[in-house]
Amino acid sequence: MKPDEIDSTEKRSKIVVSVVGCGRKGTLFAYSFAQAGFKVFCLDTDPNVIRRLARGKTLFSEQEIEGKLKSLIRGEQLNVTGEIKKALSRSDVVIVAVPPKVDEKKKSDFSEAVGILKQVGASLRTGMLVIYGEVASFGFMEGVAKETLENTSGLKAGQDFVLAYIPIHNSQVKQLNDPATNLELKVAVYGKSGQDATLNLAKTMATNVKQLGDFKTAEINALFTAAKRDVNAALAVELAVFCENTDVDYFEVSKSSELNDPSFWPKVDDEENRNEAYLLLEAAENLNVKLKVPEMARQINEEMVKHAFTLTQDALRNCNKTLRRATIAVLGRVASGSQSEIYVKLLSLKGAKTSLYDPTSKREPSETAVKKTSLNEAVEGTDIVVFLTGEEQFKSLNLRKLKAMMKTPSVILDLAGAFERSAVEAEGFIYRGLGRGTG
Repeated sequence: MKPDEIDSTEKRSKIVVSVVGCGRKGTLFAYSFAQAGFKVFCLDTDPNVIRRLARGKTLFSEQEIEGKLKSLIRGEQLNVTGEIKKALSRSDVVIVAVPPKVDEKKKSDFSEAVGILKQVGASLRTGMLVIYGEVASFGFMEGVAKETLENTSGLKAGQDFVLAYIPIHNSQVKQLNDPATNLELKVAVYGKSGQDATLNLAKTMATNVKQLGDFKTAEINALFTAAKRDVNAALAVELAVFCENTDVDYFEVSKSSELNDPSFWPKVDDEENRNEAYLLLEAAENLNVKLKVPEMARQINEEMVKHAFTLTQDALRNCNKTLRRATIAVLGRVASGSQSEIYVKLLSLKGAKTSLYDPTSKREPSETAVKKTSLNEAVEGTDIVVFLTGEEQFKSLNLRKLKAMMKTPSVILDLAGAFERSAVEAEGFIYRGLGRGTG
């Protein structure tokens, strides 16, 4: 793939790109390459994911993006299917976007990704390009990924096919609205053969593309990037608690240029950083290296759920109520295994009648709370509304109408920095927030 071979939509439409894994990152890859004019197959082993995405629906995109996905699907630039073997046999480029899982012992499990790599290897042909698009553990690309593909196919990476690593972090999925401009892609390729082709392909997805020397350098780069975000998040929540105790608004303090960065805003949910942070800590343990700061940061971030629980109790005391007597609406994204899910579970275990409205997965069942299909249904008759995450839908709420649906006194607990205290209190609410003083 020389630049002049993919410099027009007509030329790109003859190249088939298959993305295995229709999660956040897989959808980002599929959407970006379909937008660029390639013929794209988005593949997944989960029939529920396939059915939802075939309708242009995701668990994480805004309505505007879902509209664009539907348009790409209708125009057949983007094809969603569970027939993995059939699609792979037609592909020129294969992107594996199946993330590792982290178990209860904080150990990574790449078995699902390895299973997909075996299927890719069985369909591998000379000249194909295979990309791993998730954050990998140290040594995974040159060890597990390369060996699995070579052993399954009988072909050699760097000679018969091209193997590349283009990791996308969880935080980058938010750039789905304009990936070409907002994404920064870091590319590593095994051997010299195929480097130019891989870089040319990446530049059709994003304008900001950087080449890294080898797989190990790229793996450490991705792990260090995740660690930096995790450490920043831990520092942010520590400073936010400090502000609460000094009766100073953290978000007012952070309006200076040095601190006014969304990645430095305190939050309870740590889904973006959790698994990627543990990959680095696991690598350090295997190498018998002590990483004190990243390890402490991870512990701080996971303990924020306790602080959120304490803030909830404090807010209810202002209504002369306890958790056992309270009705609570929790609004925001609650991913399985996340700190947000633990928070919701704690409320229910302590006797609160808890309802949950998650605009990103309204139809997904929840074991931790009664899941509502609309915000109004979740809020009706509650003592306290908890904002876990700061979706635009929440920030534009009519607070007066919200209060009319709740019991009196009404409480807003803002764990996402979604509202200004003065605006909330002007409507007669009791306000508590992460990083905010009590006023």
